[in-house]
Amino acid sequence: MQTWLLTDREEDLHKAATLLRDGKLVGIPTETVYGLAADALNGTAVASIFVAKGRPMDNPLIVHIAQMQQLSSLVTEIPEQAKALANAFWPGPLTMIFKKADCIPQEVSAGLDTVAVRMPSHPVGRRLIELSGCPLAAPSANRSGIPSPTNARRVVEDMDGRIAAIVDGGDCAVGVESTVIDVSGERVRLLRPGAVTVEMLQSVVGDVEIDDAVLNQLAEGATAASPGMKYKHYAPSARVILVKGTPTAYAAYVNAHADDGVAALCFDGEEQELTVPYLTYGSRHDAAQQAHRLFDALRRLDEQGVRVAYTACPSPEGVGLAVYNRLLRAAGFEVVDLG
Repeated sequence: MQTWLLTDREEDLHKAATLLRDGKLVGIPTETVYGLAADALNGTAVASIFVAKGRPMDNPLIVHIAQMQQLSSLVTEIPEQAKALANAFWPGPLTMIFKKADCIPQEVSAGLDTVAVRMPSHPVGRRLIELSGCPLAAPSANRSGIPSPTNARRVVEDMDGRIAAIVDGGDCAVGVESTVIDVSGERVRLLRPGAVTVEMLQSVVGDVEIDDAVLNQLAEGATAASPGMKYKHYAPSARVILVKGTPTAYAAYVNAHADDGVAALCFDGEEQELTVPYLTYGSRHDAAQQAHRLFDALRRLDEQGVRVAYTACPSPEGVGLAVYNRLLRAAGFEVVDLG
């Protein structure tokens, strides 16, 4: 299959929209990561997403809309808390899970009675939704399990020859996937952290329950209500080991484990004490910067032939909770706590 690399010019967006209406797959930019989009109401098109990604069919997808009016046809009820959250954070990196309407194919919901919906803020992504005339199901545009792509070049690496087109809309601003919350029950429940933080949610709805799977492995046999919960995610081929400790303790630990193929993934300015190769992924005190740079840094580990990456642990506060969540899954929950 030939994969077209399209620009963000209007004529190219019309080409991409036509492909989407015809049931084809298109890599699209959002403010979080690049998505692999298909017509969300076309079950056959949605099923081809799983094939292209090598994604397990029991992992639900997120439906992307461009206007609030689209939501009512996709869900059976819009709770008042959801309306308040949409007013506060849409368009933006927040996904909400609702009871689904009958029009949602099983391929989108992975057999659940709910559907995840968000309204991206990236102007190119939203324009594609508008031009295609349909909501778009769009998980991250990478092969399943590896770090998500934050620019079109990374999508090409993973999806060239697998999908119809890729629209280059520049680098993603956020760098990690959207916050996912369940609004289908009595309490708002956080399933996946992102750039819309717990504190931001609480400022609108008060109490927010944090699902145990945010910081722990999903229980054996449990159903994944959100993408990013059930499987090892965001992982390079390199073995990632999270290391909790002060910069000095971290450096001493990594240096003591120096070997061929060993590297450090650390914070900016904290590499001076290291005797092993290193990559950095932002300032220790800037979680938004960490989020923006994380996935590309994880991919570069493989490009540099790293076998084991001892990774400095971020603070799980604010946006840092999203970075910590992604690294826990990239590491398969392998954590060294230096006390």
